[in-house]
Amino acid sequence: METTEPDEVDWHEIRMLDNRVQRGETLELTDDVRALLERTAPTVAISEAEAETALASVDSGVVLLHEIRRRITEGSNRLVDALHRMYQLREKGDIDGARQQMRDVLAMEVVPLYREVAEGEIEKLS
Repeated sequence: METTEPDEVDWHEIRMLDNRVQRGETLELTDDVRALLERTAPTVAISEAEAETALASVDSGVVLLHEIRRRITEGSNRLVDALHRMYQLREKGDIDGARQQMRDVLAMEVVPLYREVAEGEIEKLS
């Protein structure tokens, strides 16, 4: 599966669209919405095939939208929390503990951007 760098605008559009759907608005699988979901899915480690299958119906399209949003949000929260702990441990001189925070992120994170950040922080700590 090919991964692509996330586009901040796309991720923002996903958040906004998901917010509207969660408030009860019906998801319309227009060409633009389909393109957004197809473009964004690989940035959160969802294959093109999975996205294409999900876009076969509105119900599965909503599931795809929610999953993309979940991966963006939970991954971001996980990474930010771990970075905070890592910086605290690094300031205390606990480099191994700081490095472990990023290893813990890598153990569960699927979003390529967040994995790259964690890997980069481990390299900085070496």
